[in-house]
Amino acid sequence: MSDRKRARVKEERHRREHKRHKASKHELEKDKTHTKKLSQEVQKLKHVETFYEKPPPGLIKEHEDKPEDCIPAEPGNEEARSFLAHAPTRGLWMPLGKEVKVMQCWRCKRYGHRTGDKECPFFIKGNQKLEQFRVDPAASAAAPRHHLFLLRLGRLRLLLFLLGAPPQQEEEKEG
Repeated sequence: MSDRKRARVKEERHRREHKRHKASKHELEKDKTHTKKLSQEVQKLKHVETFYEKPPPGLIKEHEDKPEDCIPAEPGNEEARSFLAHAPTRGLWMPLGKEVKVMQCWRCKRYGHRTGDKECPFFIKGNQKLEQFRVDPAASAAAPRHHLFLLRLGRLRLLLFLLGAPPQQEEEKEG
């Protein structure tokens, strides 16, 4: 064989091997894309099984908390517990304008009021100023102004007396 013929045969072998190599690369890429598609389909099926076929987590309640459970079931707390048991849980927070107090009194240890509320059996009666403040706090806000007015008026009278000015007749009628 001549050198030309050997070179031609060698070149043909090289072309055939190159074609085989290209074909195998192409087949590998096809296999990869096919496996990706299959894995995506499997993931979709798993998602359908886990998400759509099971009920949502909030639908099945294992233990439902009741509002009256925060107050212990002891004698004396029945009224507060029964009110919370029958109070509406949806819609208005303050049922029919009645105040719901989930707190314990420090004096009587009962639930539903605080120390100093009128509902407490140990509520101290007799201090009219304190009771008036609890009933109408705005009225007690006006009282110090009147007190300051009378105090200033007394100081002015004292100052006029010290200066030697004669007292006026209108002030004597008031005082």
